[in-house]
Amino acid sequence: MSRSLRRGSIAAIAAIAIASLSSCAAGNTPDTLQVKPDNAAATLGTNLRLNNIVVVTGDESSGEHNGPANVTVNIANTGSTPAELQSITVGNGATAAFSDAAGAPLSTIVVPAGGAVAIGGNGNPSAKVASVGVQVGGFTPTSFTFKDGQKVDAQAGVSPNAGLYKGFGPTPAPAAAPTKGATAATTPAAGTTTPAAPATTGAPAPSSSTTPGATQSAGAH
Repeated sequence: MSRSLRRGSIAAIAAIAIASLSSCAAGNTPDTLQVKPDNAAATLGTNLRLNNIVVVTGDESSGEHNGPANVTVNIANTGSTPAELQSITVGNGATAAFSDAAGAPLSTIVVPAGGAVAIGGNGNPSAKVASVGVQVGGFTPTSFTFKDGQKVDAQAGVSPNAGLYKGFGPTPAPAAAPTKGATAATTPAAGTTTPAAPATTGAPAPSSSTTPGATQSAGAH
């Protein structure tokens, strides 16, 4: 083989190798995989992967949050049997309550074999913590326990109910309806016009005094 042909072959091989590496890199970037590298992730055994673990608070943008919060996470199961998430704890042991997409309580959340479950957001099951103290913009410890006894811990990011996580935070409590006592209080006010009726009925008294003939005729009869 001539020297020029040999150089051409080496260049072609190098070009193919670079193209292969470039395509692999493009296929495994966080954008392509839709995984945010700044959010917590954890692996449990060989089959379970927890991605994008975030604790979502209210609308405050920073500072200490003491109150309700929601946990959002995507759990993938590559195993051949379903996995059941039994509990999630946040901070110093606050336990999340599970519910389905319609709001009905759940005792566990099932991750199907060869599938994945997104927790949090519209149309997904939810994990709601009644009250927890966390630092918005910081991190807080979280623990995920499965029915088979497996458990994994992670430092989850704490995000306000804004930006990418708008709508993932706790739902504000509905405004309280007026009480019966408030309605009863307005009733006497309406009744204050009632005393005017006796004043009207008393008006005929002067009228009868101006008709003495009627009284006399009654006595004469």
